[in-house]
Formats: sequence, structure tokens, C-alpha cells
Amino acid sequence: MGVITRFYKNRALHAALEESRGRLYRIAYSWCHNAALADDLVQETLVKALKYSDQLRDPNTIKSWLYKILTNCWRDHFRRSRETVDIDDVVLVDDHDPEFHQERMEVVEKVRAGIATLPVGQRQVLTLVDLEGCSYIEVAEILDVPIGTVMSRLCRARRALKDALLTAEEASSASSPPLRRVK
Repeated sequence: MGVITRFYKNRALHAALEESRGRLYRIAYSWCHNAALADDLVQETLVKALKYSDQLRDPNTIKSWLYKILTNCWRDHFRRSRETVDIDDVVLVDDHDPEFHQERMEVVEKVRAGIATLPVGQRQVLTLVDLEGCSYIEVAEILDVPIGTVMSRLCRARRALKDALLTAEEASSASSPPLRRVK
């Protein structure tokens, strides 16, 4: 009795797999837009489904089971095709000297300090628009204010930040003695 039941169960599984092949291919193709790769993914999915058919508990869930296998095959493909770089071929040379990086960090610190002096509303608008790249409409929706308010706060924030940076620059140049060139 077990052999006959297994035979009919196996036959039903084969029929269900054959019926699902077209759907699996369409999904795989929509993911990768490559006919050969989609066919390979479907083939791998069907092979795994046959190999692990004993793990299918409920025959009514065969679609979701096959989609899960297809998803895993898709992920495996990316793991296998991930580009690797030989560490010996990497040239570890920086185009800039430490002085450049130090000057850049000083500028960043001055800008952060200038932004910190702004009122909260101006600081929010300035960071959302200029640092995060949000549109005025997006900022208005995020902060729940009219778009005109966003534009006026941004204008005032930019002006105040410019003044703060110019003041900081003047203060730092006045405090440091001028350099003298020695020949």
C-alpha cells in the first residue's frame, strides 16, 4: 500500500511541478530580466523541489513552497556571483595628504557648530533639504507646515549659517598670526 500511495503522490507532485513551471519562469524573469538566468533559476527550483519533496507537508501550499525555493535560489545566485577582489591587487594610496583631511574635518566641525546655533525649525528644514535632499513638498509634509514656511525657514537658515561661518572664519584668521615666508 505504501508503494502505491507514494507512486500516486509522486505523480501528483510531478504534475503540480509541471503546471507551476510557467508561473515560476514569469516570476524569475520579472526579477532578473534575463531569459537564460530565469530558466536556470526555475530549473534549480524544480530540482530542489523534487529532491526535498518529503518536506512538503500540505500539498495545497505547493505554490508558496515553490516560490520560497525560487527566492532562495535567487539569493544563492547573488551569493555565488558576488564580485571578489584580490587584496593583493588593491592599491592603498590616498590622493590627499593628512593636512587635507584635517582641514576638511575642521570645515565639517565649523558647519556642524553653525547648524547647532540655528533655531530648531530652521535646523530641521536646512538638514532635510540640504543634507538629506528632500524636496520642499516632502519637508512640508514631514514637518506638517505650509510650503511657504519651509521656504522662508530655509532662506533664513542659510543666511544665518553663512553669517555664522563667516564670523567663525574671521575669528580664526584674527587669532592666528599671519605666516611669514622664509627664503
